[in-house]
Amino acid sequence: MARLCAWVLVGLALAGCGAAPSGGEAGGGDVAAAAVAADPAFVAAQEAWRAERRADLRRPDGWASLVGLHWIELPAHYVGSGPTAGIRLAKGPERMGLLQQQRGQVFFTPEADARLTVDGEPAQGRFELFPESSPTPTVIGFDDGRGLVTLIERGGRKALRVKHAEAETLVRMGELDYWPADPSWRIQARFVPHPPGRTIQIVDILGQQEAQPNPGVVEFERDGVPYRLEALEGEDGGLFLVFADRTSGHESYAAGRYLSTAAPAAEGSVVVDFNRAYNPPCVFSDFATCPLPPAENRLDLAVTAGEKRYARP
Repeated sequence: MARLCAWVLVGLALAGCGAAPSGGEAGGGDVAAAAVAADPAFVAAQEAWRAERRADLRRPDGWASLVGLHWIELPAHYVGSGPTAGIRLAKGPERMGLLQQQRGQVFFTPEADARLTVDGEPAQGRFELFPESSPTPTVIGFDDGRGLVTLIERGGRKALRVKHAEAETLVRMGELDYWPADPSWRIQARFVPHPPGRTIQIVDILGQQEAQPNPGVVEFERDGVPYRLEALEGEDGGLFLVFADRTSGHESYAAGRYLSTAAPAAEGSVVVDFNRAYNPPCVFSDFATCPLPPAENRLDLAVTAGEKRYARP
């Protein structure tokens, strides 16, 4: 029900930006922009990024390998793939072990014959599970390393995230589709920082809301029209942008796309390459908890660049 409610929220949020743009709207110059010739080096760099993107998705522990997301509701759960398990896994040993919550901590006691590992070493006795957000997250391995279990926290709740190298979504993963590489969508933008400590409320695909660090706003122009995107913290000092646009729900994924940038320069300049806009993990699996675009990041612009909508095989 939570996921259904989130999809309703998405549909309502994108209703105003899903119609096809007319010639007088902000996206009207895209036909001319698409005619810009891309030099071979630019195209080769984009193709290399796309190949890396697909290879990352197809890793045995990549997003397409998700096979379960199990919320921890009780003080104790038996975990396994067998019919008597309180948390029943799609794959793995019938009886994996006992999961317990105590004073905000999570512990796991493996079954003697489950052949589990903890952070790559054979599991021996009861141990604490540290979440993915911690400096030293715990990884439980099963099925000779083909399966992995980690602990995640979302909106004050805890869940087991389960991946497996033989997940159907991974084994049968289809091709990714993109708009043609277009240098006009590699835009020199400006980063305007917010006061330190500012956050923004982000809703995920399950309808859960959480405050995320909001370091600043990215300002750019397209066809002479100014636009703004609120930024989240990215990797290595870079920015993470979650946005929807006039292609959302049509040529691209309805719930928006993601885009990462390098760290802004000291004077605030930052390159936003929409050719590298990509689909969130929930496109490939029902077990991801994808953040949705905040209201400020629903662009009245058709971003005809980057990854298109994915159809699961």
